Amino acid sequence: MTTGLLKLDPPVPSHQSDGKDDSAVNVRAADTPRHTRLRHSPPLEPKEFHMNPIRSCAVLLMLLMAQSSHAQDNGWPARAARAPLDTPYPGTIELRVDARDRAHRVFRVQETIPVKPGPLTLYYPEWLPGNHAARGPISALTGLIIRAGEQRIEWTRDPLDVYAFHLSVPEGVQRIALEFQFASPLSKAQGRIVATPDIIGLQWNAVVLYPAGYFASRIPVAASLVLPDGWDFGSALEVEQRSAESVDFKTVSLDTLVDSPLFAGAHFRREDLAPGAKTPVYLNIVADTQESLEITDEQLAAHRNLVAEARALFGAQHYDHYDFLLALSDHFSGIGLEHHRSSENGRSPGYFTEWDKPEQANGHELLAHEMTHSWNGKYRRGADLATPHFNTPMQDSLLWVYEGMTQYYGKVLAARSGLWNAELARAYFANVAATYEFQRPGRVWRPLIDTTNQPIITPRLPLSYTSWQRSEDYYNEGLLLWLDADTKIRELTRGRKSLDDFARTFFGMDDGSYTVNTYTRADVVDTLNGVVEFDWSGFLADRLEGHGPQAPLDGIKRSGWTLTFGDEPNEYGKGSEAQYKSSDFGYSLGMSVGKDGDIKDVVWDSPAFDAGLSKAMKIVAVNGREYSGDVLKTAVEQSVDDPQPIELLIKDFDRYRSVSIDYHGGLRYPKLERGEGRDLLSSIFESKR
Repeated sequence: MTTGLLKLDPPVPSHQSDGKDDSAVNVRAADTPRHTRLRHSPPLEPKEFHMNPIRSCAVLLMLLMAQSSHAQDNGWPARAARAPLDTPYPGTIELRVDARDRAHRVFRVQETIPVKPGPLTLYYPEWLPGNHAARGPISALTGLIIRAGEQRIEWTRDPLDVYAFHLSVPEGVQRIALEFQFASPLSKAQGRIVATPDIIGLQWNAVVLYPAGYFASRIPVAASLVLPDGWDFGSALEVEQRSAESVDFKTVSLDTLVDSPLFAGAHFRREDLAPGAKTPVYLNIVADTQESLEITDEQLAAHRNLVAEARALFGAQHYDHYDFLLALSDHFSGIGLEHHRSSENGRSPGYFTEWDKPEQANGHELLAHEMTHSWNGKYRRGADLATPHFNTPMQDSLLWVYEGMTQYYGKVLAARSGLWNAELARAYFANVAATYEFQRPGRVWRPLIDTTNQPIITPRLPLSYTSWQRSEDYYNEGLLLWLDADTKIRELTRGRKSLDDFARTFFGMDDGSYTVNTYTRADVVDTLNGVVEFDWSGFLADRLEGHGPQAPLDGIKRSGWTLTFGDEPNEYGKGSEAQYKSSDFGYSLGMSVGKDGDIKDVVWDSPAFDAGLSKAMKIVAVNGREYSGDVLKTAVEQSVDDPQPIELLIKDFDRYRSVSIDYHGGLRYPKLERGEGRDLLSSIFESKR
């Protein structure tokens, strides 16, 4: 998943195991109501619990039996009996979404579900693919009323599994009708903005309830959508028929529906990115204004090159057609989210019209990243991420492949296609290398493999000290890992093979198939050994479970380049400062500062940290002068020849105080310089068509 573009510290673009398939355990654990009300449970005295272990065990057993009995008495099958079935659901769900209420930004839903009399549990999707965590927007589900004909059926929300709704279907009832609304966020504080006066983004998981007990791939859904007059849309879903009133889509499984979002808008453009190809690929664009849809021939050619380069890399396509969904807006929230036959992408309105501006150029790789996921993450998927439905907990132990290799190939494909030039690609790699060499002291206590748990630990909320706590580092430290592997393969085979050979073998089988193909860590090791024999198991263990303290920079050196520092930001750094309206002193003072003096980040144990600075403080003045980024840069430059510390006036809540930073190393920004040996990095970035 990519929800932001710079993934050095993902603030925005996910469960740990040893690689074995634990799906059977997950199925049993997830498909069971987690209520704990007990009937006839004996009193449990604290003293007896601790002093009489035999009685304590007996009492606990009675409690569990009582809980199971209570569940069955209420028509909610006990945990062991609720594993979902890999059999067809008896009937087709009919789902109708009305998205015309732009004033209130409410999606109004009508749903009909075939049922049988008796107890029924309906789920609202919780564990969302690409999010790698339980992030279903349950708080936005509102107004739920269930009927059988004219008869209203009362429901009860499970108090310990708030995504589960329990009800009892009366005798003789074969279908139930649901009405509810998705009250989409009105401000960014409430969540992603998915509805504006000109654009909507419909993720079907937000507007559907489904019956428990079945694989999502075996539940058919016939969906339809009502759009504002004159609007057009893009989606991987295929249209059954379109009328003035609604768009009716072909019936698909619930799995496919949730994996096929839709962007619609008043300003819409569609471009063919694979003219004449057997397998079509389209770029569907919605925007705030018609002007943002203007595309030059060169820009269109770069996007077409991306499709061709991806096919050349992987040797197969795991979709019958592919649709990029791209929103260009200052109002619709940015996004980067992968799907098997499409992707959701959000950029600013100047994506095309201000193409050469550094803050725009940085984001041109987004589509390359998300398309790579069609192979890596959607077709080939870590075994512990492949779950039977959307309320089975996922595990993320293989995100260093899913996201780490995608981060690597997303940048590589951007360079190969011309979405990025080689200088910008090198600048990004320089920033990543410097980040993990100098701005991740947390590597000494937290190994890379543990960061794959981060999506579950926190839903990408900002951290107090990212450098020490670590965030979703499997993205960019994963990039370094795979650069290391790529250059190692080239070294071992004297240039005859590369990581591209792994990619074709691992992702390139069964051309045209988009049935999920799972893998384990052992499969990754075996495929690497199939490319060239080496201790790949040890190689991965060192980088995934090790603690450094040095970052994995062998790939940079082996590729013929050296990480150095200069006194000017590199091309990617310039774009980042312009995009985020900040000044980066991460490799000098050890902090980044917003344009108004707000401290955005402080590196653990850096000069700024040692001086007592932290996030949320505000720099008011520098050496007696009102703060600006340029004023602080000048002070850092002059500190080289000035023995006096840099004096800052800081606002900390409602208090002001002076802070001295005794730093004299000047401005430092990462860059790559040519080192010894063959220039493998340039070879990696070259077109392969």
